[in-house]
Amino acid sequence: MQVEGAQAGAGTSTGTSGDGAGDGFGNEVLDVHAHAMPLPLLQRLADRGLADLGAVPDGIVRLDPRVSGVGPRAPLPLARSMYDVDVRLSELDDLGVHRHAISLPPFLFASTAEDERLVRDVVSQGNDELAAYVGDGPGRLLALGSVPLGWPGAAEEARRALDDLGMAGIAIGSRGGGRDLDDPVNDDLWALLSERRTFVFLHPSGVPDPHRQTDFWLPQLVGYPMETALAVARLVFGRVLERHPLQLCLAHGGGCLPSLRGRLDLGWDRKDVARTTTVPPSEFTDRLFYDTAVFSPVLLRRLVEDVGVGHVLLGTDHPFELGDRAPLETVRALGLDPADTRRILGGNAMELLGLPVQGA
Repeated sequence: MQVEGAQAGAGTSTGTSGDGAGDGFGNEVLDVHAHAMPLPLLQRLADRGLADLGAVPDGIVRLDPRVSGVGPRAPLPLARSMYDVDVRLSELDDLGVHRHAISLPPFLFASTAEDERLVRDVVSQGNDELAAYVGDGPGRLLALGSVPLGWPGAAEEARRALDDLGMAGIAIGSRGGGRDLDDPVNDDLWALLSERRTFVFLHPSGVPDPHRQTDFWLPQLVGYPMETALAVARLVFGRVLERHPLQLCLAHGGGCLPSLRGRLDLGWDRKDVARTTTVPPSEFTDRLFYDTAVFSPVLLRRLVEDVGVGHVLLGTDHPFELGDRAPLETVRALGLDPADTRRILGGNAMELLGLPVQGA
């Protein structure tokens, strides 16, 4: 099925008309956890027999498992704002969010594919089309490029995304090519991103023991948070974060990781096989950044207490159904002073992404 490009809306918005502006936050509100699936990319996949676009008008796309990493014919949600920039900008205004840092969702990472050429093609085409998508929302949409994680040459694609396509940062999955993040094949990538102090957004791209998670939407509800904790634990104990001080932000508030900090430190202290670093694991996890997508004011408040206001960034998972639909209210509920509220809503992210911060 050939899918035509979306019709232009009433016009591209250039200002924030949601309640963020009313609170004086204005263009300081930046959401680092948002996704897009540009139609030209999906059409490219369909032309190769890797996507079924027949249900796009109903908000559904189906991807080949080699691309998505999920079961065949699985219906994946495709909100219109995933490919229609005007709709996205209107939604941003309604939410009071000025900017989105946008990455492709994990089922466009091809993270479980065994065909290196397929992975490279999907990633490079994804970067090209994401760059074109954000180009239709200048000043408000930023792109986080993908890389063929787990394969040689991931650093080269990161460099292309940053230098040639002008992307603001890099989004990575939790594994790729059958390899974990601490596999030596990724060393060149970590060296590049660390040297450049690139903003890196880690989103889980798989789940542990998927056979036990076939019901109740458990891969997203339980599997993703577990996967993030596993991936970061390997980055810590595999000494990646000791050798490469990445500016790494974790989706979903780090998943299960914050609640495991004490246990990781205990293992480091009492098990020789886990004493791989010169300092306890919590010293590395405290240096990371975490988005606000935890969906509990109690848990978010505890996260801020644990890692500090300077390490928490606004993240919604927009426009998926499991996203935060009232992000400003989420941050306001913390009861922080205005300066700290601004840091979480956008100041921290703007500094990490190299954007000018108001009043700085």
